[in-house]
Amino acid sequence: MMKTEKILIVEDDASIARILCDHLRKEGYSVTWASTGKEGWEDFKADEYDLALIDIMLPEMDGFTLCKTIRLESDIPILIVSAKTESDSKINGLDLGADDYITKPFSLEELSARISSHLRRFRRYMNMDESKALQYHDGLVIDFQKEVVYLMGEPLLLTSKELELLFLLAKNPFKTFSKSELYEHVWQQEDLNGNNTITVHIKGLRSKIQDEAKTAKYIQTVWGVGYRFIGEIIS
Repeated sequence: MMKTEKILIVEDDASIARILCDHLRKEGYSVTWASTGKEGWEDFKADEYDLALIDIMLPEMDGFTLCKTIRLESDIPILIVSAKTESDSKINGLDLGADDYITKPFSLEELSARISSHLRRFRRYMNMDESKALQYHDGLVIDFQKEVVYLMGEPLLLTSKELELLFLLAKNPFKTFSKSELYEHVWQQEDLNGNNTITVHIKGLRSKIQDEAKTAKYIQTVWGVGYRFIGEIIS
């Protein structure tokens, strides 16, 4: 019986990836394979997945960074698959948002059981009656599903980067992001000293959502650190 779930595998060892892909496809899953962390992030952004299997030792972007980056965007189950057995690696992976840590070598039957278990829990979570559009005090509405932002009932013309910044902040309310974290997550490039990109885009975003820095309703400046989203949801 064909399953509907899509699984993203991020593994730089082609032989291991081939075994995983073949096995999971025989199980009925739709599988996408990425061989680098950066490729895995690009694949994740280009499609919708139900679960991700991520190795730690990856070129371009390591598995921990990829796990953290995906978790900021999505609640899908993330399973780290690694030859590292040290408890510090496991703790680090789980602290960054991974749901499970599987140590190589492992049996394919065990992998299937863990995937099935996490997908069952995720389906229950997704079936909760939770609106994708959130309405905040002072007229701001964010529809994450349709990727539309309204202010006082009127749609806002945000640039793609402004939209990404707002979504990242709003999906992680009261979490403080440094300017470097925001830049590296949204632009997917290493932040350089003297880079003023985030400051400029936050200023433009604030102007469009009519949010003054000194009396912030939505995006608060954490002086010396960065920014956080403080919008109050209307219940």
